[in-house]
Amino acid sequence: MIGNFDVGKMGGKVAQYNAIKGKLRPIRDNVIVEDMTFGETITKGGIILQSDDGTDEGIKPRWGRVYAKGPENKDDYKIGEWILIDHGRWSRGVDVEDPDTGVVVKLRRVDPKDVLAVSTERPNND
Repeated sequence: MIGNFDVGKMGGKVAQYNAIKGKLRPIRDNVIVEDMTFGETITKGGIILQSDDGTDEGIKPRWGRVYAKGPENKDDYKIGEWILIDHGRWSRGVDVEDPDTGVVVKLRRVDPKDVLAVSTERPNND
């Protein structure tokens, strides 16, 4: 074991899964979101659309559900609502395990100035 990696039989490194246990609270006016959609999607008609990340069509805003807001954030959206975030204006995901439920969620930090729209219901991606 070297740091957060297990050394594989072939001498390569194999990533080890580590989720943070606890609850995250954003500071200042930051926003933490969950349930961001990446990769393939399925339309209402059952058509599978491959991931568009890395292509010109993949350069678009994404929806995420508000997990938490910092104490200085006075924006109108509430925890649990959906916000549309300008393309690429989110951090890499961090896996967090809720100590009460054991559920692991991927959380991302968003700068509030990059929020484009708000929805009380889960937006339709098709």
